[in-house]
Amino acid sequence: MENSLTEEMKSNIKRIFELQKKNQLAVKMAATEDRKKRLKKLKAAIKSSENEIFDALKKDLRKSVFESAVFEVLFIYAEIDFAIKNLSDWNYPQTVPSNLLNIMTKCSIIYEPKGVCLIIAPWNYPFQLLMAPLISAIAAGNCSILKPSELAPAVSTVITKLIKEIFNENEIAIVEGDAAVAAELLRLPFDHIFFTGSTQIGKVVMEAASKNLSSVTLELGGKSPAIIDEQADLKKAADKITWGTFANAGQTCIAPDYVFVHEDQHEQFIELMKENIKKKYFQNGEINKEDFGKIISENHFKRIKNLFDHAVKKGAKIEIGGTFEESDRTIHPTVLTNVSLDSLIMQEEIFGPVLPVLTYKNISQVIEHINANNKPLALYVFGNNKRNIENILKQTSSGGACINDVMIHISNPHLSFGGINASGIGGSHGIHGFKAFSHERSVMYQSRFIDVSKIIYPPYKSKGLILKLLRKLM
Repeated sequence: MENSLTEEMKSNIKRIFELQKKNQLAVKMAATEDRKKRLKKLKAAIKSSENEIFDALKKDLRKSVFESAVFEVLFIYAEIDFAIKNLSDWNYPQTVPSNLLNIMTKCSIIYEPKGVCLIIAPWNYPFQLLMAPLISAIAAGNCSILKPSELAPAVSTVITKLIKEIFNENEIAIVEGDAAVAAELLRLPFDHIFFTGSTQIGKVVMEAASKNLSSVTLELGGKSPAIIDEQADLKKAADKITWGTFANAGQTCIAPDYVFVHEDQHEQFIELMKENIKKKYFQNGEINKEDFGKIISENHFKRIKNLFDHAVKKGAKIEIGGTFEESDRTIHPTVLTNVSLDSLIMQEEIFGPVLPVLTYKNISQVIEHINANNKPLALYVFGNNKRNIENILKQTSSGGACINDVMIHISNPHLSFGGINASGIGGSHGIHGFKAFSHERSVMYQSRFIDVSKIIYPPYKSKGLILKLLRKLM
């Protein structure tokens, strides 16, 4: 794969990287207001390219204009506006207290850009998941090289045109290409790498980063469970889980990957899912492809079909859907029950419109299952009993959690978005994204008049009393 790169392409990547290394100090020294102007410039460029972006998303993923606007573009406008509004506060040095040995000093934490950063975006939300980290990188004062996904070529073309029109490549540059391009970029000693994608590729990115001791933010995935408590509003749970599972044809890192419902409510929940799927995604008995996306590629279509087939072979029952249209890579919203825990669909992230529904007798079974597997990117709990909800949250771990809803926690820029262990490293959005692309530099100003720290200097022979005093005070 790596040999597919020409020497000219390798040379160009290195050239851009060196240009940014030389220019990073100038970008770092830019005033906060200049960073805000860059963000405003980016927003204006996106606004003027909206129709092109929508057309590209339609071509790559068959996203409707409404879904593209809400999930991809309006989300980015909100992120830009939030950064502009708060950047002056984020960038201001944070004063911290002193302790006994430096009682007369002044201490602060200043946020400085990490330098030259690499942002690698996925294909499922190809516009939003490239632009969101870019906003944080610009806000923090970094130079950046962007690598859009080759699996969403139409979006990649639009973004490339947009970036090249508004930024010089010695500040923000974009490099298109496949995995070989990504591998070549990962050889370079970036100051920070922001990667969004699968856990498997995240490990490759982290290994490559370790060779240069580059810091990383890894936004990965995993099997995010939805738990329905016995006292939950089953109708609302079915409504929200249907939306979250099948939005973007299930190709969302925080989509509910499987559901746990009490065995006494299982049949009712399935019926409610059927009603919701029919209402949301069907018209006159046919699936409405204007509102329901397609799978990104033939390989991913076959991967999901393999997970589905293996589950059915293991005894899973098809309650809803099960139709796979290979001609246009459409998988109808599908719900499975009686799914074996050792089937592939319960081992791998599905990342498609297929939802296993499992039953439980006691909530402890659910907690045990979640804790026996990798920590998920998101965890969803539906219920009205606060004690039960808190019990689940305390006894499990996940990147984020949402109560009585799914996925919407990502929309609040005050919340850090990110995973834990196999589901990710680090956080993003708002100040959390700003910090991901910043180094928190500790600075201490020693007093010109009284230097208390000298009491710990040698010679030590006559400092027994000082040692006793320090023991008492510390």
